[in-house]
Amino acid sequence: MFLEDFVVRAVVAGLGVALVGGPLGCFIVWRRMAYFGDTMAHAALLGVALGLLLHVPTSGAIVLVGVALAGMMTLLLRQGRWGSDTLLGIFSHTALALGLVALSLMETVRVDLMGYLFGDILAVTPENLMWVWGGGIIVLAVLVVLWRPMLSATVHADLAAAEGVPVQAMQFALMLLIAVVVAAAMNIVGILLVTSLLVIPAAAARPFVSTPGHMAVVASGIGSMAVVGGILASVQWDTPTGPSIVVTAFSLFMASLLIGAARRSR
Repeated sequence: MFLEDFVVRAVVAGLGVALVGGPLGCFIVWRRMAYFGDTMAHAALLGVALGLLLHVPTSGAIVLVGVALAGMMTLLLRQGRWGSDTLLGIFSHTALALGLVALSLMETVRVDLMGYLFGDILAVTPENLMWVWGGGIIVLAVLVVLWRPMLSATVHADLAAAEGVPVQAMQFALMLLIAVVVAAAMNIVGILLVTSLLVIPAAAARPFVSTPGHMAVVASGIGSMAVVGGILASVQWDTPTGPSIVVTAFSLFMASLLIGAARRSR
């Protein structure tokens, strides 16, 4: 089947996000940080608004907002006065509301709000590909370097701290990496669906693995399958591409549950 250039670019961009989203999504699942992923995704809209207001690349503005959000979260969590779910609820909805208000005030700027919310992967440009793969390579390199201390801090934070692992620094680094991936994935599935592309493949990989490293690899593979399947389904049946990718990922998750149940019954 002949594929147009824009479809090929969409597949290449989606694969870039899936490959880095696999291992990062595993940490989100292990740490039960799915709600933080949503918070960072909602904050991305505020980053878009700041980028347009300051006339800077929106992807960079999203990362800066993510850094600021991660820093505030880390400082407030250290105080111990509020639970993480409370802080995430506050920052998530506030960031989304601020982004929408800021965009509504920009009367001279025409914003494709639906594109930001639900993605427009078929409109990915070569410049977007450079950002996705450049950012993805950096995130993967950081994950390789920090894999062992980050994994130790995830498995048992107190024990890791006793062994000299900078637990708070690992948590901040993870938040920062999530911000980078959200900025890269925003054009793929959109702000409202980006967390699903991180969480669902990692969750689907669980029944098939026995080690953290293996889970990261399998999650990347499942995410890649979801991207390719979702894009081809979108082209075939003329459905929204971002949601089609998420539906495909969910289908793979349900298949993993059935396969896992069948294996346990044996």
